[in-house]
Order: sequence, then C-alpha cells, then structure tokens
Amino acid sequence: MKLLAFAASSSKKSINKQLATYAASLLEGAEIEVLDLNDYELPLYSVDKEQELGHPQLAQAFLAKIAASDAIIISFAEHNGSYSAAYKNLFDWCSRINPKVFQDKPLVLLATSPGPRGAATVLDTAVNSAPYFAGDVKANLAVPSFYEKFDVELGILIDQQLNLQLVDVINSLK
Repeated sequence: MKLLAFAASSSKKSINKQLATYAASLLEGAEIEVLDLNDYELPLYSVDKEQELGHPQLAQAFLAKIAASDAIIISFAEHNGSYSAAYKNLFDWCSRINPKVFQDKPLVLLATSPGPRGAATVLDTAVNSAPYFAGDVKANLAVPSFYEKFDVELGILIDQQLNLQLVDVINSLK
C-alpha cells in the first residue's frame, strides 16, 4: 500500500508532522511518503490570481501525489479554531483544478496541539468537510497535550491508551 502522510501545517518543527509521520509508521508493510507543505507554497489564492497564473504546477504536483497514493494520513494544525493558512491556500488551489481533491482515497484524519483539546475543533471541521471533496474518512483522532503525550526525541506516542487508539485508527486503512 502506498501511504501518503502530511501535516496541514507549514511549521518547520510541526508537531502535526511528527504525529503524521509516527502514525504512518504504524501501518505495517506500507510504502510511506511524508510530504512537507513548504514544498508546495503558492501565492495566496484568489480568482484574480487564478486568471493570471492558471493552475500552478505545485498544486498539480500535490494532486498527483494524492492520485498516486492508496491512502492518506493528514494531521491538522489548528490556527484560531480553523485550518492553517498554508493548508487552506494549497487546498483552495487544488480544489480549483479538481473539486474531488481527495480522489476517493481512504483518509485517516488526525490533529494535535499543546493544549487539552488537541485541535479538536479543526479536526471536526476536516472530518465533516472531507466527504464533499471525495474523501473517504475511515477514522479520526485528536491527540491532546502533545508534549506530555509524545516523546519528540524518540518520535513516538508515549501515552499507552492513546497509542492503542491510534493503532486502531491507522488499522482502519487496511
């Protein structure tokens, strides 16, 4: 299985990228590709920019990565209760090329934050909107209090109960 994983964040030290990478490693036998949204930085989307630029190559390349995958793991950063600007902008460009951004791929949607809700608000938004963009959400999980639950040096979830939940969530992709 070709598994695509990424954080919906542009932070170079993204805790969501750490979570997505760890989560992907839990799917035995998967061929994993972890993307960095910084590799897909585009001008701020607007109709005027679209008329000027057409469909940017980076947005097309991102959609091609989705097309080449069998399943996708996304971990969402929460910025003021919503998507990060970097993710939303890339998503907007991609949706103008193909409104079925997720191309009927099975999805596991995650989120984390240093706070006690673990970015649950943005995760709820993502779970509810993904089907409108041809996303087949298999499971989702918010990981609260990231720095208390995740060993950054080892790159693993150290909360045993949460780890068992994450394993079940990831196994939904089988």
